[in-house]
Amino acid sequence: MNSAKKTATIVGALFITATVAYSLSVILLDRILGGSDYLTKASVNENFVIIGALLVLIDAVAVAGIAIVIYPILKKHNEVLALGYVGARIAEGLLFSVNVITILTLLTLSQEYVIAGAPSASYFQTLGTLLLAAGDWAFLLGFGLVFTLSALILNFVLYQSKLIPRWLSGWGFVGAALIFAYYLLQPFSINLVEILFLPIAAQEMVFAVWLIVKGFNPSAIASGSAKTDTNKV
Repeated sequence: MNSAKKTATIVGALFITATVAYSLSVILLDRILGGSDYLTKASVNENFVIIGALLVLIDAVAVAGIAIVIYPILKKHNEVLALGYVGARIAEGLLFSVNVITILTLLTLSQEYVIAGAPSASYFQTLGTLLLAAGDWAFLLGFGLVFTLSALILNFVLYQSKLIPRWLSGWGFVGAALIFAYYLLQPFSINLVEILFLPIAAQEMVFAVWLIVKGFNPSAIASGSAKTDTNKV
């Protein structure tokens, strides 16, 4: 297996890892933290909360890993945007890590809340609300802004370089633009349907499988290497 094919396989596997980890974390955590009695539920479901937080952390490491692994391929076609992609995905991973901290802190708060006898009105609820808000903001910035920016950068470079078929990178660019529009309009109380998430979600899985099975376009890899060699002369 040549280095480009190995890179493609690793990137594809990381995309799948990130998506699976994120999806499972949502399934685990939403049913616990989504209701008004989240403090009680979090304490009772301690193991599930910890597993959910660990899954978010795995997602954070995976998204940063994607950019680091694919960087040598992208930089041969556009070094500035390749660096921008790495920076965006590392920032995304850091914001998701902040979300992990808020989840675990909320778990500790919930345990203290139960020990205190679950008072009906107290600073526990106030702190819980603040922690949930902090987690939501970290997610909003990490996914709604930084992720969409990274997806736009990645698919633009892929489209420009023809490292994968243009229908696939074009699909990803449009999908990222839809997510960006979704979050951009939310502060103005304009709530678009969440079906807008589906195009980029489906594209990333097709992209991942494509990389694992097909890899990058060999002629585009050769073209990028030739451009790099020319620039060194």
